[in-house]
Amino acid sequence: MRVETARAVAVEWVMRHAAPEPWFRGAYLGGSTAALPGGAELPAASDVDVFVVTAESEPSSRPGKFMHGGVLLEVSPLPWRLLASPEAVLAHYHLAGGLRADTVFADPTGALRAVQAQVSRHFAEETWVRRRCAHARQGIENFLGSIDASAPWHDQVTSWLFGTGVTTHVLLVAALRNPTVRLRYLRARDVLAEYGQAGVYPELPGLLGCADMAPERVAHHLDGLTLTFDAAAAARRTPYRFGSDIAPAARPIAIDGSRALIRSGCHREAVFWIAATFARCHAILAVDAPEAQRALAPAFDSLLADLGIAGTGDILRKAEAVRRFLPRLWETAEAILSANPGIARAAVPTGR
Repeated sequence: MRVETARAVAVEWVMRHAAPEPWFRGAYLGGSTAALPGGAELPAASDVDVFVVTAESEPSSRPGKFMHGGVLLEVSPLPWRLLASPEAVLAHYHLAGGLRADTVFADPTGALRAVQAQVSRHFAEETWVRRRCAHARQGIENFLGSIDASAPWHDQVTSWLFGTGVTTHVLLVAALRNPTVRLRYLRARDVLAEYGQAGVYPELPGLLGCADMAPERVAHHLDGLTLTFDAAAAARRTPYRFGSDIAPAARPIAIDGSRALIRSGCHREAVFWIAATFARCHAILAVDAPEAQRALAPAFDSLLADLGIAGTGDILRKAEAVRRFLPRLWETAEAILSANPGIARAAVPTGR
């Protein structure tokens, strides 16, 4: 299917199911597919991201991922309160990236396009790029700081994992690139190579613990995830924030997309999302199928063992390694930012 056809399906869903609602304030396309040419083929392991702006302070539901018209959509409600200030959006690395380009297709009041125009105009200014890099760095600290030794094991892993993975986002933001979720390590590798910083890249999978993991071993862990994913997707009953990511409709992304990375030689770049999906599956199984969780735990533990994690002490040790890496990360981001020709520098006043 062509990208333009998939986008049309997304627009049709929004106009039929969201636009008539009294809380509807607009909608725009986001994610990696938003930047693809309309005539390109939609990648098999991609969904179409749609942000639906709502007047509700806290949206009452999260549609998430689902199939519609042969397209995997991910529809994310977004409170208008988060978008009302262009300055707040410009300082937020995820929100600014989503509104950088004009992909707004519904705007009943005109307010959304007004904000988008401001974000687009100032997006590449050095001051705002630095603030977004700092926002991503704070995200690392927040995730690592949320590690709770008394929390369920999968939650401890998730806090460490995302705190570690956001290191890639600092670099992507400095390069004015989309801070993608599943492909963050692959995109960070490309950026570092482009800016002459390729020597830094091994440190990123090194912090995860997969720098030396063989392709066959990653494929083995993906096989274990596949069984766990299918069990969690079948068992899920209780509402869960990321529940739609663990569903039959999302299998082409979580499983097939990871397998495609491994086959392309990017096995290390597949590990982050394999581990994240494992943890989410266990969050579901712990509530809805605890016996299945116990039966499937060895596969998750096997992956964690290969990453150097056997208990909370290891998680805390690895979190501290990420914190020690932050000055090096910031130095690299500064080098990218300084060399980036797309960044608008503040004019330096000249004397008479």
